[in-house]
Amino acid sequence: MAKTILIVDDSVTMTLSLKSSLELNGFKVETASDGVQALDKLKAGFKPDLIITDINMPRMGGMELIRMAKALPGLRFTPILTLTTESDPKKREESKKLGATGWLVKPVSGPDLVKIVKQVVPGA
Repeated sequence: MAKTILIVDDSVTMTLSLKSSLELNGFKVETASDGVQALDKLKAGFKPDLIITDINMPRMGGMELIRMAKALPGLRFTPILTLTTESDPKKREESKKLGATGWLVKPVSGPDLVKIVKQVVPGA
């Protein structure tokens, strides 16, 4: 069964690029344009196998999304990857403390992304 990934990014171009790379490799992909939209989906019962989130977004950024998603029932152990232009080690450390599994700096190639996803999603 295909693993499901939630991509959270306010950049339509980035979202489409990530979605295309992942779907071509057999993953099912859902998207959200910011943390609020993603959290609404998660609160409604959507349980992805992986969340990939940008950090800097309007309404709710990735750090807040990580914190709130990890507090939801059934999502505590869901891997979360940040995908951002940020390279600040302090932000990276903060995301780790909040529960992020990994930190990727944009841009990331399709093959590299798929390789990392397969490392963090059991059975992918």
